[in-house]
Amino acid sequence: MKKTNLIKPILDKDYPMISYGSGVYLYDSSGKKYLDGSSGAVTASIGHGVPEIIQTMNEQANKVSFIYRSQFSSEPAETLATKLAEITSEHFNWTFFVNSGSEATETAMKIAIQYWQEKGYQGKNKIISRWMSYHGITLGALSMSGHSVRRARFVPLLEDFPTINPPYCFRCPYHLTYPTCNTLCALELEQAIQRIGSEHIAAFIAEPIIGAAGGGIVAPEGYLKKIQEICVKNNILFIADEVMTGIGRTGKMFGMEHWGVQADIVALGKGMSAGYTPIAATLVSDKVIEPILSGSKLVMSGHTYSANPQSCATSLAVINYIENNNLVKNAEMMGNYLFSKLKLLEKKVTSIGDIRGKGLLMGIEFVSDRDNKVPFKREISLTTKLIERAQENGLLLYPANAGIEGVGGDAILVAPPLTIQEAEIDKLVSLLEKTLLELEHTL
Repeated sequence: MKKTNLIKPILDKDYPMISYGSGVYLYDSSGKKYLDGSSGAVTASIGHGVPEIIQTMNEQANKVSFIYRSQFSSEPAETLATKLAEITSEHFNWTFFVNSGSEATETAMKIAIQYWQEKGYQGKNKIISRWMSYHGITLGALSMSGHSVRRARFVPLLEDFPTINPPYCFRCPYHLTYPTCNTLCALELEQAIQRIGSEHIAAFIAEPIIGAAGGGIVAPEGYLKKIQEICVKNNILFIADEVMTGIGRTGKMFGMEHWGVQADIVALGKGMSAGYTPIAATLVSDKVIEPILSGSKLVMSGHTYSANPQSCATSLAVINYIENNNLVKNAEMMGNYLFSKLKLLEKKVTSIGDIRGKGLLMGIEFVSDRDNKVPFKREISLTTKLIERAQENGLLLYPANAGIEGVGGDAILVAPPLTIQEAEIDKLVSLLEKTLLELEHTL
């Protein structure tokens, strides 16, 4: 192990030193080339080294990089908030800027609770969420997360918010098949509300497509509409965690658009700045902001770097770049192409159990027995071995959880930049095939 003062994910592991990035590729200090098949942490959505973004960052740095939101507003923050209202068809006319997805979901939770307090419902302060979900690593966000592995060390400090099963059709918790299942996983929300009491519940939070906690699990048709109807019927808010799915990743600007469902609050992150700067946001509808605006006039949240002008200018440039280059449409088209190539790969690699996702957010779950959906034994650590072998082969992938309750299974996310083209997808799938066949031979 090389001497280091930096706390890395694995303390005693030596990581390659990155040198620079260009397009869908990254290069380390030895000159080795990596195809960024995961956009880092499903973040670098427009690729690396885009000149237009770098120019905007330099221009803003020459003006002002920091102001404190309690003292000033800034043109970049105001313009970015207006832009977000525009791309949501002005359903979300209010934006609270933060620095990470965890902060965005936690702010969404706080605003949902405050909404009810301002309306005189002091007891509505519980959030319902799903198992096999991930909403962030801060204690509030982790309390909403049904990610058993990441919760384990902190359970005594966390709220028991995860309550219902995920829409995991590959391993249906009811051992049924869609559509004859009648989407019981959605109706389970109604049952949970009845048990807890709607008078105690502020909101329900869900990812449109389950990312790290489920390896790209896509809800069946009609599921999210039922969820929305149940929330409205029981007088609770619906929070959409679009940190991973938002800003074009799934072939729509927002993941919820695939099902024509509108949440009350949305959390954004990752693709908002495509990794060029830390920024995230909580988008709030007029309905939710109205009692706060008429009451205390103060959203009880905030961070030193909230609405940072440097980050806001960068994010605005990223969103404009995505629109100007039709990258949402490209994500849809290249996502369809990627899916077709992965389905061909499935015929060659027996360990692939399921391929799922939308746009350029694809998940692959692995099994030791495809017919019976038997996962690999945990001691094999298949996902870890796969990620490491892929990186050795020059391909970056993102690990994900899978299996019953999100443990004991193996999955990855394949989520390249939205700029990727067919020839680069061919290369990605070729490297993935090489990696999987090598791993199967080893196992």
